[in-house]
Amino acid sequence: MQVSASSAQDYIAQLPAERQAVMQKLRETITDNLPPDFSETIAYGMIGYVVPHSVYPAGYHCKPAEPLPFMSIAAQKNFYALYHMGIYANPELMDWFLAEYPKHTSAKLDMGKSCIRFKKPEHIPHALIAQLVQKMSAQQWINLYENAFRKGKNGQ
Repeated sequence: MQVSASSAQDYIAQLPAERQAVMQKLRETITDNLPPDFSETIAYGMIGYVVPHSVYPAGYHCKPAEPLPFMSIAAQKNFYALYHMGIYANPELMDWFLAEYPKHTSAKLDMGKSCIRFKKPEHIPHALIAQLVQKMSAQQWINLYENAFRKGKNGQ
């Protein structure tokens, strides 16, 4: 369910009324805990959190004109989604999240590589998401990203 929005507020305002409060609370959970040097934007039709060019001039290697993506949230057709690239790139962070998740919600974890899906708003573990957001600085994400990119370029 992509919307054409110019800001996070605009994205949320375009959602059906019953979904706006859920997305606003999820957004606040993230922005209240986001480490310095990340910026909020609209990316790929979602609310995104990126490392801006002012911090990482190289940008995203696939599209250097775009800032380095890190995390996004979206109201999809049948669920709310949190996309966290750091979980995908850092096995220790993934292990931590998998161990902590059942402590915060009774809902079964519905997760892809970097996508965590929440079918019911009451199952969104805001306290856990706040902790997850705090666990990686922009510089740590840049280091992980560059290390993975170098390995990919060198065929290792």
